[in-house]
Amino acid sequence: MAFTKTADALIFTKGNETLKIEVWGKDSLRVRSTLETDFTKNDWALTEPLESKGNAIITIDDEKKSATITNGKITASVNHNGVLSFIKDNKVVLHEYFRSYDPDSTKESCCTKVINRQYRGIIGGDYKLTVRFDANDDEKIFGMGQYQTPYLDMKGCFLELAQRNSQISIPFAVSNLGYGFLWNSPAVGTVAFGKNLTEWTAQSTKEMDYWITAGDTPAKIVENYTSVVGRAPQMPDNLLGFWQCKLRYRTQEEVLTVARKYKELGIHLDVIVIDFFHWIRQGDWGFDPEYWPDPKAMCDELHAMGTKVMVSVWPSVDRKCSHYYEMAENGYLVRTEHGTAQTYAFNGDCITFDATNPKAREYLWNICKKNYMDYGIDMFWLDNAEPDYDVYDYENYRYQLGPAVALSNIYPKFYAQAFYDGMKKSGVKEIVNLERCAWVGSQKYGTILWNGDVQSTFECLRDSVVEGVNMGLSGIPWWTTDIGGFMYGNPKDKKFVELLERWFEFAVFTPILRLHGDRDPHDIEPLEKVKDWGGGYLYTGQPNEIWSYGEEAQKIMEKQIKLRESLKPYISKLMAEAHEKGSPLMRAMFYEFPEDEKCWDIRDQYMFGSEYLVAPVLEAGATSRKVYLPEGKWVEINSNKSFDGGKTVDVDAPIDYIPVFKKSK
Repeated sequence: MAFTKTADALIFTKGNETLKIEVWGKDSLRVRSTLETDFTKNDWALTEPLESKGNAIITIDDEKKSATITNGKITASVNHNGVLSFIKDNKVVLHEYFRSYDPDSTKESCCTKVINRQYRGIIGGDYKLTVRFDANDDEKIFGMGQYQTPYLDMKGCFLELAQRNSQISIPFAVSNLGYGFLWNSPAVGTVAFGKNLTEWTAQSTKEMDYWITAGDTPAKIVENYTSVVGRAPQMPDNLLGFWQCKLRYRTQEEVLTVARKYKELGIHLDVIVIDFFHWIRQGDWGFDPEYWPDPKAMCDELHAMGTKVMVSVWPSVDRKCSHYYEMAENGYLVRTEHGTAQTYAFNGDCITFDATNPKAREYLWNICKKNYMDYGIDMFWLDNAEPDYDVYDYENYRYQLGPAVALSNIYPKFYAQAFYDGMKKSGVKEIVNLERCAWVGSQKYGTILWNGDVQSTFECLRDSVVEGVNMGLSGIPWWTTDIGGFMYGNPKDKKFVELLERWFEFAVFTPILRLHGDRDPHDIEPLEKVKDWGGGYLYTGQPNEIWSYGEEAQKIMEKQIKLRESLKPYISKLMAEAHEKGSPLMRAMFYEFPEDEKCWDIRDQYMFGSEYLVAPVLEAGATSRKVYLPEGKWVEINSNKSFDGGKTVDVDAPIDYIPVFKKSK
């Protein structure tokens, strides 16, 4: 057992293990452990150059066989067993769980023989890693990306560290004890924030790697975190208004007809989105000329209206598409370890393109540039970006970078990078794309996230509030939803129309206002019954424009679009804060009011920036709701009524608006 040090790192060796704790950003430490002869060169999420490593204070006590390293507000202490404690303000905020024989310690001695860092060798390869920490009573844990759960506080939750449709694993946690913790591994695994212990696992890895920071406020913790993983660019002002989308516009003329009607109504469309199967087959990445005869003319007309055009791109490659054999020959596709090569079977026999391969990324971008951007397409919707597999059997998939079980969570980040790098190389100055999944740092590639194919229910609306807030705490400031939910909404159903109205009112106070969904019933005749491929034969959803839901609903949405337009200067300011400090737009109540204990328990309202308190209506039939107002003076913007804070108030919530309070100065 030995301690050594460098200018900015403390190193502990015992047996085959080397433990390295080093300064990594302000008030932050990176912690790595390996049983190999050296650490890998993988920085994974820790991509940003450090202005300085910091001023480490390192002490080694040979008599006590222990050592400490301090960087600003955080200190790590290591004992002779290599057990770590993290200290902020002279208080232990995180301590590794160790219950094995130790004659020098009564606290950690236990016959259960459960240790803090456990490596289990995988035959022929790497390790399954388990890292354990003591649980802290009364601790609250937030962030972690997006999970289909009603909980804002993740304490007590068991989470899969894996990407799925509507599940975005971003393993960064913010604690009310004043620290943030990043599990810096893209491996598939789990985390359990249990009452008795916290346990992180990676199913396959070569080393342990995590990063921890300390801060006096959640805002400072997020600022420290985003400084080392990356921040979003500045969002252009001309994308802060209304986006129109549906599943799906089948033809060029349908798109233009919708855009022209919005223009007649005097409603400006910032973006119109062309969804899937405008192509011939998956992997063709281009318009079906039968139904999209002149994409350039379409884009020119939309641009003349001041509307950007976004088009859907999937990573799935049909064996019958025009690029399959070339991609297969060049090794640009995901491999399977056993059985058929197929990875995805929705409307085709498909294999997924390998986003971890730089040459595959360049290949895909070159096709999309030629078939989309050169016609005038401005933005890309990177759908199915987890990637979506028929069976989420990660042990059966292999990328160029390695086995999926060891790194699949980083796939959507590489997918975003393919388009970011390509657009930047092509001279695009303001890069903004929409993607269904992400990993740590995806925000720096100009990525807007949304919460996936959720159902059209009030339950999913309630979950959306929590998801947007936790995504912001995870470093993702650009986030949106499918207004009304994606599936099973019928425009002729009055109950669904009510849900849509409430969802729209909520979405005005999210980073991106985007109307999208697959509307029932699927009874529209296909354009072409003979073909078994392409945009002609596939089913499509019902209309999903603001006039599709009746006059009353249209008036409500028109009113809300005007409200959104009036908020653009304020939202632009929030976007600048996201770019400069990593600040989310949707903020947990405690983010703005960390001293107010009640704010740490609220999950059905949030702050939109620092000025607006948003209280969505989350129950069917509700025309009022309770809202907690922190200390201060507040004005409800719809009724213009003034309220004193420091208490819970009952407020009206008629069908045409939700309660929103502006903080008085």
